[in-house]
Amino acid sequence: MDFLRPAGWEEALAAKAEHPTAVPIAGGTDVMVEINFDHRRPAYLLDLNRIPELHEWETGGDHVRLGASVPYTKIMENLRAELPGLALASHTVASPQIRNRGGVGGNLGTASPAGDAHPALLAAGAEVEAESVRGTRLIPIDEFYTGVKRNALQPDELIRAVRIRKADGPQQFSKVGTRNAMVIAVCAFGLALHPGTRTVRTGIGSAAPTPVRAGAAEEFLNAALEEGGFWDSGRGITPSVVRRFAELCAAACDPIDDVRGTAGYRRHAVGVMARRTLTWTWESYRDASKGGA
Repeated sequence: MDFLRPAGWEEALAAKAEHPTAVPIAGGTDVMVEINFDHRRPAYLLDLNRIPELHEWETGGDHVRLGASVPYTKIMENLRAELPGLALASHTVASPQIRNRGGVGGNLGTASPAGDAHPALLAAGAEVEAESVRGTRLIPIDEFYTGVKRNALQPDELIRAVRIRKADGPQQFSKVGTRNAMVIAVCAFGLALHPGTRTVRTGIGSAAPTPVRAGAAEEFLNAALEEGGFWDSGRGITPSVVRRFAELCAAACDPIDDVRGTAGYRRHAVGVMARRTLTWTWESYRDASKGGA
């Protein structure tokens, strides 16, 4: 195994172009586990730790541009207001040591359906900034996951950053695991209200071959909120609407049985999380609406 250690971003892109099979490593919290257990033995490792811009973020305008290697701890400490869903998800990532090293770029590169960042990124409508010597392109998060641990990156591309619109409404994240910390998700759920467009977005993790949105549930809830005048009135959502939304979220899953949980349990848990997170986010929206009245 050869170790490539570029001193800057352009050098990293050149190395990736020359060695398309090179596996990027930054935090190493996913890659080193696979190497240590001999699940992966790449010909080249591409160390990105000496590239400072990957550890930086920008909050100008209506988006946050989050460097691929910004650690979860920094998201929790500095971007809670702009990216509340991702900050909540960051709290659930493994241990403090892992949160100090791991970043969203690693979650995206690995593309494991159990990655904690995915539901929040889906709910927020993020875009992945992929770059190669050929140029830069933005990949909508809905198009990024292509299969189990597969993504839409080309062999010569690296993830430089993630672009996420600043929250214009409440966001929530919920995760089920066998314990409260240091655990891979049995399933996870993210929800974001977007009052500016009067829409709701979801994200489901560890309950299908890839992270997914509950499209039918979103369409149902968007219509119910609009037709019922809930956005304007700020009334509580009726139990029947909440229940149907939860049912549709559970139906969006395509889980498997494994050592962490059964398919039936995952569907049930996603429905419970959908009901709870919708209740929490809508109550937050109502409180904010009353405060601004």
